[in-house]
Amino acid sequence: MTTQHTKTPAATPTSALPLPEGPARIAVLAGSAIALIGTFLAWTWTDAFPGDLTISGYPGGLQVVTLTGAALTLLFALSGYGIRGLTWLTPGGKNSPVVLLSLGVLGTTGYTMGAISEHLGGIVNLEPGAWISGIGALIAFIGALGLPSDLPADEDTTNPWQRFRHSLKAPGPQRAKELPAWLEILIIAISFGIGLYVFAYGIEAYSELFIGFLITTAFGATALARAGLLPRLNALTTKHRNVTLTAAIVAAALFPFTQSDSSYALIGVNILIFATVALGLNVVVGLAGLLDLGYVAFLGVGAYTAALVSGSPDSTIGVQFPFWAAVLTGAAASLTFGVIIGAPTLRLRGDYLAIVTLGFGEIFRITMNNLSGSSGPNVTNGARGIPNIPDLEIFGYNLGLEHDVLGFTLSRPANYYLLMLLFTAVVVLVFRRSGESRIGRAWVAIREDETAATAMGINGFRVKLIAFALGATLAGFAGSVQAHVSYSITPEQYLFANTVPPNSAFLLAAVILGGMGTVSGPLIGAALLYLIPAKLEFLEDYQLLLFGLALILLMRFRPEGLVANKRAQLEYHETDQLDVPEQRLPQDTVGATKAGA
Repeated sequence: MTTQHTKTPAATPTSALPLPEGPARIAVLAGSAIALIGTFLAWTWTDAFPGDLTISGYPGGLQVVTLTGAALTLLFALSGYGIRGLTWLTPGGKNSPVVLLSLGVLGTTGYTMGAISEHLGGIVNLEPGAWISGIGALIAFIGALGLPSDLPADEDTTNPWQRFRHSLKAPGPQRAKELPAWLEILIIAISFGIGLYVFAYGIEAYSELFIGFLITTAFGATALARAGLLPRLNALTTKHRNVTLTAAIVAAALFPFTQSDSSYALIGVNILIFATVALGLNVVVGLAGLLDLGYVAFLGVGAYTAALVSGSPDSTIGVQFPFWAAVLTGAAASLTFGVIIGAPTLRLRGDYLAIVTLGFGEIFRITMNNLSGSSGPNVTNGARGIPNIPDLEIFGYNLGLEHDVLGFTLSRPANYYLLMLLFTAVVVLVFRRSGESRIGRAWVAIREDETAATAMGINGFRVKLIAFALGATLAGFAGSVQAHVSYSITPEQYLFANTVPPNSAFLLAAVILGGMGTVSGPLIGAALLYLIPAKLEFLEDYQLLLFGLALILLMRFRPEGLVANKRAQLEYHETDQLDVPEQRLPQDTVGATKAGA
């Protein structure tokens, strides 16, 4: 009996637009060059629009952002030709990064043209430079859509949206040859230096520039990931973990020396406070899998405790502890409350635990309001809070005064930034050590399947209580510094949801956005969630709406977070066939296999 086999057609690369590859790549190069040239011409006739885009020959403001995006698009498009010296840019996908970068340039240019028209009263205020860059960006994007996808499609489709999504997919980077250790360390150091420059540029940007910066950075980072550069950098940082941690701390410590305005250093110290508390919540949510909706209350316990023993004239107990004693007292108070709240409630699971922790957060705020002397003992001054908290003085170094260090003037916010950076480094060390320990593995086991973990001999209640207590201690640790940074504390600073972080909703979102169970994820998530509202104050009325939409999009397209561990990637993308090309067996092998069956 003869078995007939139908020949399976080999999958071929597809493109979002039916254009030949050669003309499409030329269109990308030409469009990017045109967009880049346009940035050296005036985009508007008046300096009323922020950034002064009226000067020809000297790009400024949003023109610089467009120029950067166009230059990157040119480089990655040239790398697709296999030019010697540029192939290292694309160890993964070659065409999907070009699509993303060209889309980022088009988005930034289009936003700038729209902002100028809205700000000055019509498109008549656009000068030729804006039109040239806009048209060039559009040509580059159309050409990029004609480039073949980096992964073959299993079936052809006429749906333009599906073809476009497929054009953004890329294979993983190919195995790279081993580099000398000194070169790998140098690459890590340079990467953190570039990261410091990008962060400093973004934090100094005004609102209009920040939006353009955000668009270009988002598409640029995604393009670098599709090109395979970020996965390779991640492999290097994993290999040299101690070097990476040292480079990160050094780069962060250099930040205040790059700022001439103390307000930016104040944003930096608030980001570190927010990030440190988010990292503490990551112990509870990311490692142990406990949904805590009242976590900001532990930050408040540490802050109130430090304020009461700070020597403030408005403190109701009238004592002043040294700084180290105040920090330990704040952490101990948060630890105590963590054990008191966790002991009777951690036998609950899921939504029931979330409701109890949400209630604790509200009870804390209401209690701080009522301890005013009228409806209870006078401990916290009620809604007035504890103002006039004095600045810290450590070994004779007053953090409230300016100091000259190596020719640089460190302002009050810069002093507190460096102190908080030290605290953050300690919290990162505690998180890493606890996560890699035996108790950390028990947390992960409880998170994945508590019933199975209990059957294997793990005391689930004890393990969860340790996670809850440790998370509360780290929050109180950060709260002791927050009290001195903000000068005063009030109960309304510790709400479940508010337009100003930190609050419980934003802290939980920072962990989810960044990536649960990772070290860098909550730090990045907290930085984004604090910096974006601070820069886009004009959107305050719509902030929570936009915040919700962003979370929906995140859950749809990247549920594992911006920085995901391998377990989360496998869990959420187990059935994603586009990330890894299908390995087809030769037809003879397939036929032999079927015949044998």
